[in-house]
Amino acid sequence: MATTATPIHVEIWSDVVCPWCYIGKRRFERALEKLAGEVEVDYVFRAFQLDPTASMGESQPVVDAYAKKFGGPERARAIIERVTSVAAEEGLEFRLDRALRANTLLAHRLLWLAEQPDSPVPQAALKERLLQAYFHDGLDIGDPDVLAACAAELGFDRDSVITLLESEAGVHDVRGEIEQANDLGITAVPTFVVNGTWAIPGAQDTDTFVNVFRQLRDRIVVESAPVCEDDICDV
Repeated sequence: MATTATPIHVEIWSDVVCPWCYIGKRRFERALEKLAGEVEVDYVFRAFQLDPTASMGESQPVVDAYAKKFGGPERARAIIERVTSVAAEEGLEFRLDRALRANTLLAHRLLWLAEQPDSPVPQAALKERLLQAYFHDGLDIGDPDVLAACAAELGFDRDSVITLLESEAGVHDVRGEIEQANDLGITAVPTFVVNGTWAIPGAQDTDTFVNVFRQLRDRIVVESAPVCEDDICDV
């Protein structure tokens, strides 16, 4: 069986208030479990903001935000019911009835911190905690104190996190990731960019991820040339 000489590298553009990003993360992780010993993949989360105009330091019930964005309370409820049902199929319990929509810049800066070499916590673990905080716990992920508490649960020093979020650390880097998404033509998330060349758009099901990574492995080993086909698109 062909294997890649080096790991396949995946950059995942997503937002912590994006339901399909959480669903896609879970499906992607299950695919990696199925591919263990067959395809080696390393990955990192990159910043994307669904609503960069959201006011800093303010939050509102996601039901209200959806009603405003999608054309009224009835439409909002239908969307919430649909995505909650899909999430449940992946073992995720969404409680969007109590979720608070907020600006996610601070959350992305915290994820940037977790990506640094000296981070005491893996970035993926922090990403999971922030998604859970928003989609299940009803926490305000735009609040520095909430973010610091979530980070401290995993092993960060709470006071250090507060100090960082009160500074400008990571702002340039996070905004750079957001700009890079624009440069790559990413307009919706999640988007999984593989080896800087191929893009897998959306929360594909687990089997699709498995098949795509097997195709990519074989192409890297045999051809080393990008091809746009099916669920794989050149960036």
